[in-house]
Amino acid sequence: MQAVLTNVNNISEKVDYLLADVDSTTKNDVENSIVALGAKAVNALVDKLRTLKGLQRGIVAMSLIRIGESAIAPLKALAVENSEYQWMADYLLSEI
Repeated sequence: MQAVLTNVNNISEKVDYLLADVDSTTKNDVENSIVALGAKAVNALVDKLRTLKGLQRGIVAMSLIRIGESAIAPLKALAVENSEYQWMADYLLSEI
């Protein structure tokens, strides 16, 4: 997975690649790979919260929690900009 991942140019594409075929047996590895991208992945992850559902959204949410402090400002911005996602942002912020 890592060798192919280095050929992906931007963070959003890397996250998409990692999430593409995730299932319950690979979710921990995928989450760890996303968290390893660190703070530079935060904006892409917050954007993914708007479109993903189910297991993929859960992995993104947990990744943001694990990345931590650098996710705070983008999550607050998400809550202010779109009230539909305020509950989600509030929950994630409470876990950070």
